[in-house]
Amino acid sequence: MSWLPKSPKARRRLTLVAAIAPVLALAVGLTLWGLRDSISFFYTPSQAAAAHPPPGRSVQLGGMVRMGSVAKHPDGRVDFVVVDRTAEDKVSFQGDLPDLFREGQGVVAVGAFRGDGVFEAKQVLAKHDEKYMPPDLQKALKAQGEWRGDGSTPDYAKAQPPMQPQSQPKT
Repeated sequence: MSWLPKSPKARRRLTLVAAIAPVLALAVGLTLWGLRDSISFFYTPSQAAAAHPPPGRSVQLGGMVRMGSVAKHPDGRVDFVVVDRTAEDKVSFQGDLPDLFREGQGVVAVGAFRGDGVFEAKQVLAKHDEKYMPPDLQKALKAQGEWRGDGSTPDYAKAQPPMQPQSQPKT
């Protein structure tokens, strides 16, 4: 007793499917393998801290630039801090920043984390106006409950004031 159909037409179809299926599976596998380096994941600083992307893997890091964190160096390198509500990542970028880049605004940096945890950006994208937010960043901020659609700078993006000693009232 054979597992093949008795009809010649059905046998031909089964043979055709049996020949095409492995070729198609191989083509899909090779395509996905070839595109593995082209895929770029989007993270906010807290998502990146949870996911621990390996050093050198290309990712997009989005968040707000902390007020007072931008440091420009004579060699053209710029360091700044990207924050969300719960985490922050130091970003280092060599090159010219977009004209719309400024502290307290949303950015998306494309690059990779280094072994020391600093994000080495190859490209920095800034908001287009005070109400625009990249869709991926907007979705992530909404999921964390920190989206402000009015374009205002969130409190966590503002510079942290130094702690002032408080005097105790005398009774």
